[in-house]
Amino acid sequence: MSEEEAKASAEEENKVAATATEEPAEPEKKKEETAEDLLKSELDGVKIRRAKGSKNVTAGIVNVLATFNNTKVTFTDPRGNVISWSSAGKCNFRGSRKSTAYAAQVVTQDAGRVAMSHGMKEVVVKLNGPGMGRDSAVRALQSLGMIVTEIVDVTPVPHNGCRSPKRRRV
Repeated sequence: MSEEEAKASAEEENKVAATATEEPAEPEKKKEETAEDLLKSELDGVKIRRAKGSKNVTAGIVNVLATFNNTKVTFTDPRGNVISWSSAGKCNFRGSRKSTAYAAQVVTQDAGRVAMSHGMKEVVVKLNGPGMGRDSAVRALQSLGMIVTEIVDVTPVPHNGCRSPKRRRV
């Protein structure tokens, strides 16, 4: 019986050794599969990030509307699709503070940070209106690190078409 017990124990050791040699082989295959799975998931993740909203626009147009009462800044791509915008009212300026140069600077920085997160680096600035925030908006763009390639004044100027309203008596 000792011979049979020896044979049985030898067989069990062989089975244990066989399973021990098989087990490391299986995790290696699993590691390879998981690496492939990870690569696939990373590629899928990049596609999802693009779809969620980073537009990857490197050049665009900044429209600055500086009136006597407010300042609005809009960042668009070269076709005119809006990427980000901001106004003095959106940045919690109220009343007469909305028309100040500081409000224009804060508004431009607010919209500019969002545009830079979408990849914008070079801009053409279109200034519109007679307000105080025209110069400070351009300076704020340059302080953000954007490259200003062109500054254009697009304020509409009448060529004596319509009769202007009568003068105010103050």
